[in-house]
Amino acid sequence: MHAAIALQVGAGQFRVGGRHCSAAGSAAVRRRDHGDGARKRPWCRNSEFLLALAAALGKTPGGAPEIAALACDTDGIDGTQDNAGAIVYPDTIERAAAQGIAIDEKLAQNDGYGFFAALGDLVVTGPTLTNVNDFRAILILPQSRAPKSRDG
Repeated sequence: MHAAIALQVGAGQFRVGGRHCSAAGSAAVRRRDHGDGARKRPWCRNSEFLLALAAALGKTPGGAPEIAALACDTDGIDGTQDNAGAIVYPDTIERAAAQGIAIDEKLAQNDGYGFFAALGDLVVTGPTLTNVNDFRAILILPQSRAPKSRDG
């Protein structure tokens, strides 16, 4: 749903003053049970949310070069791992493909942490000792200003 909203904002289908979407609260994600103990593996809701967002954006014809997103937990711990969350850059799908990482496979394995760790896109702050909320933000850049990569 967030991917669809971001794409519609980017296409000018909404009258909005800003070019971002934000949300707070624990992300709801689907954990899959493949009978191999996958439900017992460590997992991260914010990283999983971003993995699903990136997968949806990647299915868009031409990709979504104008969209970047962040999802983090304010306590510095996303689920059971050492990261607060992760970042999706406009070139996330391309960089994953260049490394031979199949986004749909990682999504089916509930492995957002592994996906973003391989790309170097985890946000690791360490414990903050406060837990205000999970936070998600999606930035929709005008296409003429969209960076080609996370380094751009």
